[in-house]
Amino acid sequence: MNSATVRNLLVRGMLAGLAAGVLALLTAYFLGEPSVDSAIGFEDAHSHTHGAEVVSRSVQSTAGLATGVLVYGVAFGGIAALAFCFALGRVGRFSPRATALLLSGCALLAVYVVPFLKYPANPPSVGDPGTIGRRTGLYVLMMLLGVLLAVAATLLGKRLAPRLGTWYATVAAVAAFALMTALAYAFLPAVNEVPKDFPAALLWRFRLSALAVQAVLWAGFGLVFGEFAQRLLHPEPAPSAAGRPVAAPH
Repeated sequence: MNSATVRNLLVRGMLAGLAAGVLALLTAYFLGEPSVDSAIGFEDAHSHTHGAEVVSRSVQSTAGLATGVLVYGVAFGGIAALAFCFALGRVGRFSPRATALLLSGCALLAVYVVPFLKYPANPPSVGDPGTIGRRTGLYVLMMLLGVLLAVAATLLGKRLAPRLGTWYATVAAVAAFALMTALAYAFLPAVNEVPKDFPAALLWRFRLSALAVQAVLWAGFGLVFGEFAQRLLHPEPAPSAAGRPVAAPH
């Protein structure tokens, strides 16, 4: 793959990330923000100190949310596009569309689901402010482990495929990934800082909405970028005047 193609895919990846970010933004606004408002109300009702509000809640839930989600979508869209350039043709004989969807699913699993199951997202009023640095470090560490284990599992599956066949090599790679992830869960410290009187239903809704935002983001990226990559790398022949397909120019 030459540099011009990589550059074109990078641009398309960022555009696909932007489009997926818009979908994720709508999901976050309509599903996540009501839970955030409820959690803030709980915090205000149980706090005796009220500091000055640096950024208003209306700005946080609109312009602030949009900026964060869209920048996140564009950034990860570009990174995923570069990963796609490396993965295409190396993880199997998949079309660009299928490779993009496979990559998006693996990214969702490794980058978000794996750390989420160990250190799930928490709404406002949940968590000790004094441990935010430690909790952030543990989350980033779990995310890096998820990515490294996913890459290692992929390499293991490719190495085992000639001897075991594609099916059994895939099963062995998935089992190895699950085992190593479980060991990471067991050895890394747990974080339990949910107040005893915090509503369990509210916590569940918030975490479910956080997972939904990421699922929409990566599914949207996979579908949009897959279409972009397919059209760029395997353009359909244009029909001739006589109705017969004409090969696309190279």
